[in-house]
Amino acid sequence: MGWHRELLIGFDLETTGTDPGEARIVTAAVVEVRGGEPVGRREWLADPGVTIPDDAVAVHGITTEWAAAEGRPSREVADEIADVLVAHWQAGAPVVAYNAAFDLSLLAAELRRHGLPSLGERLGGAETGPVVDPYTIDRAVDRYRKGKRTLEAVCGEYGVVHERAHDAGADALAAVHVAYAVAERHGQVAGLDLWELHRKQVVWYAQWAADFQDWLRRKGTPDAVVDGRWPLHEVEVEVGVEDKAEVGAEAVAG
Repeated sequence: MGWHRELLIGFDLETTGTDPGEARIVTAAVVEVRGGEPVGRREWLADPGVTIPDDAVAVHGITTEWAAAEGRPSREVADEIADVLVAHWQAGAPVVAYNAAFDLSLLAAELRRHGLPSLGERLGGAETGPVVDPYTIDRAVDRYRKGKRTLEAVCGEYGVVHERAHDAGADALAAVHVAYAVAERHGQVAGLDLWELHRKQVVWYAQWAADFQDWLRRKGTPDAVVDGRWPLHEVEVEVGVEDKAEVGAEAVAG
């Protein structure tokens, strides 16, 4: 059958920015998919506690005012997302995320920012995964294909219909459909078990990062550094004014 025909857990975040150490969660979705059809869905709207920049609003459409009025505290949202993902991992289902190193690293940063248990701690010290990242897999198995590798572009390459780009639920579902399509096209991917595939992605991502870093240095950025760790980057987290107030209030209450 292949791993791609079993239960797959799509995951996506829409955020305040593109730096996983600084950006905050705005919306999130976890979509359970079996046989290409959604069989379960959880979605969140968070109040990130910071201003959502205009360029981020232009991408996902959530304003600061909207998030503050209708979103839940970011601490609660991050905690719930982590618990949901860990429960799926513990049940043996893979989490599918397009460019997983961004979404999972940002979630890990949010957990650290709020003093919450990490993904690894919730897994009892076990390795975080298995993770399926169609971005990393497609880039490895079809490395010489020209053109963009955005989710929308890769959906087009594999014939996946994706009508609501940058909606967390739609992006999570599209990531699963792309993962399925990649496995159907590339038998060597479908034939791996999930942990074999996970570990191959660790190697593929590191190779890509090293090549990209070399390219950047040759093109005039001699000190360029591209983090080759996958699926989690090591990111520095700064606690903002709002977060310091929250931590202080909790300390007093405790």
